[in-house]
This record gives sequence, structure tokens and C-alpha cells, in this order.
Amino acid sequence: MYKNLRGHPGVLLAAVAVAQFAVALDMSVVNVALPAVRSALGFGPLGLSWVVHAYALALGGFLLLGGRAADLYGRRRLFVLGLAVFGLCSLAGGLALTPWQLIAARAGQGLGAAAATPASLAMLTTTFAEGPPRVRALGVWSGVNAAGGALGVLAGGLLTEYAGWRWVMLVNLPIVAVALALALAGARPDVRPARRERLDVLGAALATGGVGLLVLGVVRSDARGWGSPVTWAVLAASAALLAAFVLVESRAAAPLLRLGLLRSRWVAGANVLVFFAAAGQFAAFYFVSLYMQQVLGMGAAATGAAFLPFSVSLIAGTLVATRITAARTPRTSLVPGALLAAAGLAWFACIRPDGGFLGDVLGPCIVTGIGVGLVIAPIVAAATTGVAGHEAGAASGLMNSSRQLGGCIGLAVLATVAAHRTGAATGPAALNDGYALGLAIAAALFVVAAVVAIGVLPRSLRAAAPDPRPAASAPTRLEGTRS
Repeated sequence: MYKNLRGHPGVLLAAVAVAQFAVALDMSVVNVALPAVRSALGFGPLGLSWVVHAYALALGGFLLLGGRAADLYGRRRLFVLGLAVFGLCSLAGGLALTPWQLIAARAGQGLGAAAATPASLAMLTTTFAEGPPRVRALGVWSGVNAAGGALGVLAGGLLTEYAGWRWVMLVNLPIVAVALALALAGARPDVRPARRERLDVLGAALATGGVGLLVLGVVRSDARGWGSPVTWAVLAASAALLAAFVLVESRAAAPLLRLGLLRSRWVAGANVLVFFAAAGQFAAFYFVSLYMQQVLGMGAAATGAAFLPFSVSLIAGTLVATRITAARTPRTSLVPGALLAAAGLAWFACIRPDGGFLGDVLGPCIVTGIGVGLVIAPIVAAATTGVAGHEAGAASGLMNSSRQLGGCIGLAVLATVAAHRTGAATGPAALNDGYALGLAIAAALFVVAAVVAIGVLPRSLRAAAPDPRPAASAPTRLEGTRS
């Protein structure tokens, strides 16, 4: 029976979906548990934020490297290795006794996710043929990715309140075990290439350092402020490393990221679009959660449960988007989806300090959820349209890096804007004003995403394919799967 499952696309899709659910869950499941973590482990006021930042920093910094490593050393191998690291670090975090142990475990989780995520997408794009089969597979991946992030708040609240904070880490173990079993059963072994290119070590160092410093500078702006010389020094160092990365990649024989990929309107447009969409989505998630707890006075578990309508609406939007994209192009779903998400967030911006869940949260949740679902489902298909199989990992890593960077930068900038509007006041009315402003800007970011979809993405799937890589340097495909 085990042998009959080997290479079965449905089993592989299940493995990838379960794994991505765990990775997305960990982006938000810890947030609600932070007060309990601080009390249990004795975190200082500044150190506690690193429980969140360590994961984001490692994930964002290593995604490009993980994507290219998957292309060179095998997608199945990197996927299994990344999942194993993610699971072991989840166990270490659940058993942590000191602050540094939990922070190190969270960084290890991010590193494992940075290996598994682009490898999982690359396996899907090389297993499912371009067109409706791939669109449906990527729609499932996008749906569970979004659902994991949304349900993380609910799971975090319930686990913290009824089982203890350690279970926000330990809950990953059975999920990872299922994903590993499915992957080992359903994914074909990697095929050793006739000639393997060397990893672009210099490019990898520059990309990882540049992206890592960018994430570090942004996420630490909450403590040091945007006017701090330290913040600007870190961001300047990031810009210098990323500029050097572009220069090195333009001259490398086997680059970490072939810059010719960005000449594709599909690849470039999708990455710009997902940056703005993630910036709006991550920030909106943050503000709505704070509004329900600090203005409406809802508890952690109730706040998590209140996100269920958003999750259901998002899944519904994903299903609709998958059908639309399979029949037409990703652009057909991305434009109305971004505009609908903008409308929902604009509705959210009308929140009131004396409001309630039914009047101020439920309606906007449904509209925003459907709109975001219409966006996130086809964005992966757009970012990999026309990309050759041997560069699927690099394209997937690039798209995930853009999403992660957009989320980090959007959240940090909009949180600062909201804090300036609130000022020193701590009352519900002042907090409400700050959150409303942040949500209005998040709506504007989705309008920008819609403009990018209209102005940059081609109307036809045949248009603006990436420049082909020279045949002499193209490596042999690593998987024994269909392409």
C-alpha cells in the first residue's frame, strides 16, 4: 500500500497542505499567549517581543536561500529536513525553561519553515501541470496557508486558556508528524542530477544578511523608533547588502536568484502585489485583534473565536478564486479581490469605541475575508507562471520573501502611525482612533495592490514569460515528478 502511494499527487498535496498549515499557524498562535509566557519564564518588557520577532527574522532571512537550495539539492529532501527542524524546535520551545531557550527555539522554527515552504511550493509546481490542475493545487496551498494564520489566534487563545501556553508550541508535533508521514509516502525521491551547480555562497550570504537586517530594522522600530540612528544604520546596512546582492547576481554564472526572472511581468507584478497585500493584511489582523481586546474588552478565547467568520469567508473566497483562475487567469481574481478587501478594511476603519462585535466586526470580517481569499489563492500561480521547473524553488522563495517582508514592514509602519495618532492617551476612544487610522491605510494598500494587478499583470497567460535560462547552464530536474 505504501508503494502504491509513492508519487501520488493527492498524497503529496495533502502533505504540503498539512505542513503549510503548521507554518502559517505559528505566525500568529504565539501572540495571544505572550502574557502567559512572560509570567512563566520571566521575560523583560523588551525581550518578550523577540518570541515573535525571532521567527519572523529567521523565516524572512532564509527564504531565498531555502528556495534555491531546494532547486539544487532536492525539493523532497529540503521539505523533509525543514519539517524535521521545525518539529524538533517546536518540542524545544514547549520544554523551554528560560527566555533565551524559547527565543532560540522560535528562530529554529523559522529556519525550518524557510526550508520547507519554498520546497513545498516547488514540489507542487513540478508535480501539477500548468493550468487548472496547478491552479487547484496552489489554491489548496493558499487556502490552508491563510486559514492557518487566521485560526492561529483562535488556537492560541483556547490553548493558552485551557491547556497552558506550552501547548502553542507542542501542538505542532502531531501536525508535523502527519505531514512527514504523508511526504515520505507520497513524494517521489529526488533524482540526483547529472551535473549539479554549486550554491552561490556569496549571493546567499548577501541576500540572507540584507533581508535579515531589513526585517531586524523594521521589527525593532517598535522599541527604538523610526527616528533612532540605530534603526537607520541597520536599514542602511541592509540596503548596501541588497544592492551588492543585485550586482553579484547580475554577474554570477549560477546565481541564487536569476534576475531574468524579474523581467517577467507575471513574476515581478505578483511579487509587488503580494508585498502590498501582505502589508495591509498583517496590519489589519493586528489592529482588529487589539480593537476587540482593548476597546471592546473581549477575552483572548473570545477574540480568537471572533475570527472564525473571517476564516470561513477567506476559505470561501479561496474556493471561488480557484475556479476563476482555473478557467481564466490569476489577474481575473486578483483585481476584484484586492478591491473587495479594500472595501472591507475601509468598513473596518469606521469602528467605534462604543461599538460591538455584530455592528463593527462581523460585517467587515466577511467582506474582507472573501476579498483576501480572492487575492491569496491566485497569487502563487501568478508568481510561478511561465517559470521553468528547475527555477520553481527560487521563484517560490522570492514570492514568500516578498510576502514576509510586506507583512513585517506594513505592520511596523502602520503600528507606528497608529501609535502617533493615539499619543500618550490610553482610553478606548484614543486607541480606537489609532486603530481606525491604521485600518484605513491598510485599505489603501489593497487599492495599490489592485492598481498593480491592473497595470502590470498581463491579460494572457502566454504573455511576458520569464526570459529562458541558457540551456548550457540549466541543471537537470531534481524530482522524478511530472513537470
